[in-house]
Amino acid sequence: MTATPDLVDRYLAAWNETDPGARRAAVDALFSADARYTDPLADARGRDAIDATIAAVQAQFPGFVFRPVGTVDAHHDQVRFSWELGPAGQDAPIAGSDVALVDADGRISTVLGFLDRVPVGA
Repeated sequence: MTATPDLVDRYLAAWNETDPGARRAAVDALFSADARYTDPLADARGRDAIDATIAAVQAQFPGFVFRPVGTVDAHHDQVRFSWELGPAGQDAPIAGSDVALVDADGRISTVLGFLDRVPVGA
């Protein structure tokens, strides 16, 4: 399965979805059952853990939204992209880059996340 830039839009939409039921539906549609999300602060395995990780980030940064930065680079079964997290319409204090791998069904199987900018104390 070829990864596409559209996958990034759906991925960031899942991170921005604050309704628990809608967020879980997005996670179920986007991630494989045994998907793994890992970054310097989290290592989540499976949809339940990924959903809980998203909910925890939303609780830690209420009102913040993820938005893409720059160009999405996709080929074969992988996509690389950068993002920022901050209040809507304002400068974002947090930024990162992710690489996502998709399985044969077009669902994300792995996300490798990197934090490029994090404020002290976050």
